[in-house]
Amino acid sequence: MSQDNLIKLVSQGDEEGKGKGHIIWSHKNAKKLRGIKIEVKKFNPIAKKHTVYREKK
Repeated sequence: MSQDNLIKLVSQGDEEGKGKGHIIWSHKNAKKLRGIKIEVKKFNPIAKKHTVYREKK
């Protein structure tokens, strides 16, 4: 895998804002998802629950 496809996903936190700013690195299919920002729900160890992670530069 190339590091060109490596993206940074930043947590938006839970309802109270706990866990905001936690970072996860992942890979993205650049050809298929060109121009689309990824938004996924992943487990946040700081908030101890699943939170929304959005792609940032």
